[in-house]
Amino acid sequence: MTSDATTPAVVHVVAPSGDVTEIFEYEQVVFGRGAEADLVISADRGLSRRAGVISAVRGGAWVGNLSHTHALYAECDGYQIRLPPMEAPGDPAGGWFMRTGTTLVGSRAMLDDGQPLRVTVLPATGAGTGAGGERPSGVRPDDDSTLLPLYLDPNTKLFLVALLWCRPWLVDPTRTTPLPRIPEIARAALEVTDAHHQIEQFDNDPLFRDRLAARVGEHVKVLRRKINIRGLVRDGTRLSDEVVVGVLIEHAIITFTDLGRLSDPSWCSRQEDLWWDRT
Repeated sequence: MTSDATTPAVVHVVAPSGDVTEIFEYEQVVFGRGAEADLVISADRGLSRRAGVISAVRGGAWVGNLSHTHALYAECDGYQIRLPPMEAPGDPAGGWFMRTGTTLVGSRAMLDDGQPLRVTVLPATGAGTGAGGERPSGVRPDDDSTLLPLYLDPNTKLFLVALLWCRPWLVDPTRTTPLPRIPEIARAALEVTDAHHQIEQFDNDPLFRDRLAARVGEHVKVLRRKINIRGLVRDGTRLSDEVVVGVLIEHAIITFTDLGRLSDPSWCSRQEDLWWDRT
């Protein structure tokens, strides 16, 4: 069951302790580990004293990150997004909007340990949707524009390009390591897919190198376009390599854990099937 965009919603927030807080339209709850928070998380779970805010808005609920020092995540139906800090009180940009269903919210430790906040949106009539509700729509609560978390299917060429692009900064959190350019990403894709013959051809045949680099370049364009369409950067921001990779990492679209795929034989074999025609 889904709620209409104009229907007032009731939001239930279940703390790790099991305590339930109910908020209605135009109400909000600030949570964190400090005594000044409305909902205090008793243990230090990687949260700021004022970590985040949950608001009941027209048509659903909105979750925002109040902290500029601690990461806050929202997770639902396979999506996980790192919420960027709010730039001004009440600023919805970068938050997580849900029409119905349940979203898990918390620090990485809270999510990993199965101790998140559980935010559930119900229609005002009280008829629940439970965890089977629709995936968060990404619609900003103040207008009709979209702000969707960007999900990349790991079993696509696009994901491999994004992972190889992000790899230096995943390994080096200081982000001082230069990012690979398109030809370097293309050659790395050959290495991951165990394409030894093509590596030799790439190094010695300019036409082959240019063709493969052009294919990778198209994937890079798609990543930039997806980031722009989903509003993950400010309007007018130049989508340089550094900006794009920063977005992919900050929003947990590509994570350090994903580096493990590069040593997973079955995943690499799947990528090989995608990249190369064996016939």
